[in-house]
Amino acid sequence: MALSLSRGFSRRLRRSSSRRSRLSTSESYQQETSGGYNHRLKDAGMRHVGIALLTAAALMQFAGQAQDRTIEAQLKQVFPGAGAFSSKQTRPLPHFVAYAGGPGSQKIAGYVFWTTELEPLERGYDGPIKMLVGLDTNAVLTGVLVVEHREPYGYFSVDLPEFARQFKGKNIRDPFKVGADADAVSRATITISSSARAIRNGARRIARALLTPPGTAK
Repeated sequence: MALSLSRGFSRRLRRSSSRRSRLSTSESYQQETSGGYNHRLKDAGMRHVGIALLTAAALMQFAGQAQDRTIEAQLKQVFPGAGAFSSKQTRPLPHFVAYAGGPGSQKIAGYVFWTTELEPLERGYDGPIKMLVGLDTNAVLTGVLVVEHREPYGYFSVDLPEFARQFKGKNIRDPFKVGADADAVSRATITISSSARAIRNGARRIARALLTPPGTAK
C-alpha cells in the first residue's frame, strides 16, 4: 500500500515538473519573441527617423540652391555689366561685390545692396519697401529692383518698370527730389519719396564706406 502511494506521488511529481518545464519554455519563448519584436520596432523607427532627416536635409539644400539662383538673377538684373558676384558681405556694411570679369576675377566693378538693410528705418505708406540697388565705382546707379512691399498704391507707382528705370545712370550726388529727379505719382507721394530716399541714402552710405575719390560722397 505504501509502495503504491509512493509510486503515485512520484508520477504526480513528474507530471507537475513537466508542466512547469513547459510553462517555463513557453514564457522564455514569449519573452524572446517580444524582445525581438520590440527590437524590430525600434530599428524600424530609427530607419524612419533617418529617412526623415535625410529628406529634410535634401529639401533644405534644394531650397538653398534655388534661393542662390534667385539672388544671382536679381544681382545680374541690377548690375548687368558685372561678370560675377561675391557672396553677401557684412563689413563694413551689408553688400555684394560686383566683379568686372568672370568667376575668379578680382577687378571690382561696384557694389549691390538691399535698401532695407542699409536704411531699415525708411518706410513707405504701409511699411518698408525692399529694393536691391547696384552702384558702380564712379558712384553711379546701375539699376534698381523693387522686390517686396505692402504699399496700397504700389501697383501704379513702385511696381511700374518706369519707376526703377528712372534711377539708372543717376549719380548719388543728385538730390533725388520727387518731381525733379524722381517722377511724382498722384496718391503715391509717400511711397515714391520714401523709396527715393532709401536708394539715395543707402547708396551714399556704400560710397562713403567702400568707394575712393572721385566716387566718395559727402
